[in-house]
Amino acid sequence: MNAPLSFQAFQFALAHHLRSTRNAGRPAGVAPRRAGIYRELVRNNLEGFLLACFPVTRTLLGPHRWQRLVNVFFRDARCHTPYFREIPREFLDWLLTTEALPVALPAWIGELAHYEWAELAVDVMETAAPQDCAADSDLLSNRPVLAPALMNLAYAWPVHRIGRDWRPRKAQATYLLVFRDAADAVQFVQLNPVSARLVALLQAEGLTGHAACLRIAGELAHPNPDALLMHGAQLLNQLRAAGAILGGTHD
Repeated sequence: MNAPLSFQAFQFALAHHLRSTRNAGRPAGVAPRRAGIYRELVRNNLEGFLLACFPVTRTLLGPHRWQRLVNVFFRDARCHTPYFREIPREFLDWLLTTEALPVALPAWIGELAHYEWAELAVDVMETAAPQDCAADSDLLSNRPVLAPALMNLAYAWPVHRIGRDWRPRKAQATYLLVFRDAADAVQFVQLNPVSARLVALLQAEGLTGHAACLRIAGELAHPNPDALLMHGAQLLNQLRAAGAILGGTHD
């Protein structure tokens, strides 16, 4: 008679069986019907977290391809966090890094899934308290203070337009700013390459608006830096009106 498994060994054996019933036998003492019910509960719970994050991805893939992806993810993926809210990120990482996926997918599906995940990521992003700043200060002479929960994203495809009624035929560089405003609502703003670079400089180096605009003018060898400064001031004020910039500070 085989010696009984330790509790931890039993957990691993049961988990292996639930994930891959064809390749891993049931641990002793587990009835087939109970194992099947538990497997369905665990698998459906996993899918519930994915559906909440990727509704458009699921709709455009259709039930067959979506179910196939979820089943293989459930069977093969090795998540690196115990937190339920991180399941969508683990699925996204698996989708983007797995070389041989079980179904054929559109070229843009990975970026669409990332775009959908970004909304969740910003919504639950843990940040420090917003830095003190003057909401109405001049954003050129002062340092613009960005919303603490913010992602400056660049895609090869126009992911924000993809939906049930429209799918892209060719790539189109797309820049999107995703942030959580003062009311804790997630907002999206479409940028262009220059405005995305401006936000990146403000994020990374904490420059004044004036210094950031002049840096970009130098990078572009712009023939009229004063004109770029004017457009930069307009953009900064638009981002403040949208809630992506909270104000400006001298610090």
